[in-house]
This record gives sequence, structure tokens and C-alpha cells, in this order.
Amino acid sequence: MPAQTSQNVLRADARQNRERILTAAREAYALHGIDVPMATIARRAGVGVATLYRRFPTRAALVSESFAEQLAHCVAALYEGLEDLDPWRGFCSVIEQVCLMQATERGFTQAFLAQFPEHTEYAEERTRAEQALARLVGRAKASGQLRQDFDVNDIILVVLANCGATTGAGEEAAAASRRLVAYLLQSFRAGPAAGPGPLPSPVQLDLDRIHGR
Repeated sequence: MPAQTSQNVLRADARQNRERILTAAREAYALHGIDVPMATIARRAGVGVATLYRRFPTRAALVSESFAEQLAHCVAALYEGLEDLDPWRGFCSVIEQVCLMQATERGFTQAFLAQFPEHTEYAEERTRAEQALARLVGRAKASGQLRQDFDVNDIILVVLANCGATTGAGEEAAAASRRLVAYLLQSFRAGPAAGPGPLPSPVQLDLDRIHGR
């Protein structure tokens, strides 16, 4: 086999291994959280532990890379919200998009809230997201549409509440998220609630289902 062809094959194998590892990591994080052992992820991906560590030398590197696309999407949504001429609409759009991603990308919540100071690129992206979020909240409050006692840290409460609402909802997680977010946004708006309430939800849950029985 020519040397160039052999190198192309090796590069293709490396890319495939990397994608298998990232897919396995996201699946494992969705089921068990981001503290899943690296060896467990390697087995799930069908690669050796040494191969995994060559690609991702630390847990922080693997977690941050697994959800890098989702974090970038959140940052993009934040900047789009800041560019909206209507501060309240921009604020609502960001909350809705982030919570919907959280509902469909299980494991993202822990990754988003985690601190990885040693992973510079991820930490910088997260800092940009926090700064944009603070501006988004300040802009909505300055417009008089977001209640003045709303604090930027309340976003963490939204994320945690949304995580709780979508856990156990299965295929209806997105619908559960949309309904919860609609109620929350109504409570965040300054003055009396305007317009109709959230649309009825198709989600039918009971305690047995929530506990996975």
C-alpha cells in the first residue's frame, strides 16, 4: 500500500475513533452524568483506554469536547438575542432555545454548569456566554419588560427546573420543557401577565413512569 494511502487510512480511522468516543460519551453522560469513568466510555465506544486518553487526556477535555457544539450554539443564541430589537423577545428566545437543547441533549446541563478552568478554550467560551447572558438580562430589565428583582443567577434555577421537568419525560421531554418555560417566562415578565397561558401539554406522566418503573 502506498505511504500516502496508508496515512489517509490512519487519519480516517482516527476520525472514526474520535467520533465513536464522543458519541459514546454523550450517551453515557445522558444516562449517568458527567462523572462516568473514562474506561466505561472507552468500552462503550469499542476502543482501548489508551486510544481514548490519546485523544482526550483528561475528563474535562472529553466532557467539554462532547458538548462543544451545544455550547457554541448557546453562545450564538445569546448574541442573536442581544441583536433583537425587542429586548424581551430576545430574552425569551434565548431561554427557550437553551432549555429546548437541554431537553434534547441529555447530559448537557451538567456540562454547562461544570467548571473546567484547566480547559482554557471551553472556559473562555463559557465566560463569553455568562457575559452575554448578563447583558441580555440587563437589557430586558432596562426596557421595563423583565421584572426588576430578576437576577442573572435565576437562570441557573431555570436550567435546574427544566432538567427536573424533562427527567423521566422520555420522548415528550421537549413538550414538557416548552410548557414549563412558558409558565416561567410569564412569571418573569414585569407587570400583570399578558396574553393567554401556555398551550395544553400532551405529556402524560405519573410517578411510576418518572421513576422508570
